[in-house]
Amino acid sequence: MSHTVEKIGGTSMSRLDELRDTVFTDHGRTDYGRFFVVSAFGGITNLLLEHKKTGTPGAYACFADGKGAGAWNAALDDAAAAMIAAHCNVLDHPDDIDAATAMVQDRIEGARTCLVDLGRLCSYGHFRLNAHLLQIRELLSGIGEAHSAFVAVLLLTRAGVNARLVDLTGWRDEAEVTLEQRITSALDGVDPMAEMPIVTGYAQCSEGLMREYDRGYSEVTFSRMAALTGAREAIIHKEFHLSSADPNLVGADKVRKLGRTNYDVADQMANLGMEAIHPSAAKTLRQAGVPLRVTNAFEPQDPGTLIDDQPAEEAAVEIVTGLDVLALEVFEQDMVGVKGYDAAILEALTRHGVRIVSKVSNANTITHYVDAPLPDVRRVEKDLAAKYPQSEISTRELALVSVVGRDLNGLSVLTRGLLALDGAGLASLGASQGPRNVDVQYIMPRGDMGAAIKALHDSLVVGDAKAFPRAA
Repeated sequence: MSHTVEKIGGTSMSRLDELRDTVFTDHGRTDYGRFFVVSAFGGITNLLLEHKKTGTPGAYACFADGKGAGAWNAALDDAAAAMIAAHCNVLDHPDDIDAATAMVQDRIEGARTCLVDLGRLCSYGHFRLNAHLLQIRELLSGIGEAHSAFVAVLLLTRAGVNARLVDLTGWRDEAEVTLEQRITSALDGVDPMAEMPIVTGYAQCSEGLMREYDRGYSEVTFSRMAALTGAREAIIHKEFHLSSADPNLVGADKVRKLGRTNYDVADQMANLGMEAIHPSAAKTLRQAGVPLRVTNAFEPQDPGTLIDDQPAEEAAVEIVTGLDVLALEVFEQDMVGVKGYDAAILEALTRHGVRIVSKVSNANTITHYVDAPLPDVRRVEKDLAAKYPQSEISTRELALVSVVGRDLNGLSVLTRGLLALDGAGLASLGASQGPRNVDVQYIMPRGDMGAAIKALHDSLVVGDAKAFPRAA
């Protein structure tokens, strides 16, 4: 219990040369007793797979969608060039740059050969490409983390740190192991008190991390390592503090650092796309009794925000945030008293991979607020129309704005929030509060989300002297 397990995301990794003095060392003074799990440099995984937000195809998507060898080869070249540019931006010594470039070329050419061989194999009728796509996705994704970890070790070693690469990507490894076995075997013989292990965020394992968690795999690796090693604390270094709202919406002078919250609030944040940590990773830490700290990587003296299972000392609003959603509404006059409608809708949403954010229903209408591309929701509509031809099915572009806190009891957040919105000239299309009293949700026209967040934050956070818990 004397060590920590710490994670650095891709955006922060792109400033690795700055992190050397703010996170890995204190301007030359090295504190050991820390494992670091690193993501790929910013934007690299988008080039290797597909863009996380826009869907622009990377090497994997070009290969999987059958765009032709020219397309995926060019995408691999683009990824390699971006990786080399990334390490040239943070490494100073020519020998380190040459070593990192050789590493990129080895991994990219190895992946290229694999894709060529697989394409040739699947040209025979007995083999199907679809059966191997998940493995290809994992192979390509792991290149990014292997690269960033390798570069971090080069940089730290050059600075006098006893850094050690721990590669969990399974490159050219024929073993079939679980995630736990992959981590424990890789850490065998590692002494964090005398060296600084730099661990790849992607881990190749029999469970297939991307099958279950897709792009959230690095936080799953991070949390499992913290639990398996009995870490004193798990730490995520971001390029910003966890705050009461987006400073670009409400004003940098009005936001407040959370300081302390719990895993309930972290789950609500994840549900609204404001992830402090992947929900599955949070569950692992929670069950292992490992507290999570989220810090600003570039403000090393600030303790950041501590997330654990402790209840709030007093009721308070902690966060106001929002998410663009699509409202999928199914109206059927004969629905009342008939079972099966809800189950059928859920089955269709699940089959098409549509993520549910929230839901309301009454006697003859069920509405799901979902976070998904419109084409996916249209496919759900089509399936439901075929199953319930008499129903009226519609989809609307809306926004869901949420007020979140560990304990909202006695604060009349629902009523005060509606009054604040009305005072700002905004009309909520719906509002709800569950009995657990950790969040209140307001359904808004999509164009009003920013104004709604500002109005609610001004009223419930800035205007409330008791709006914040004590800092950790």
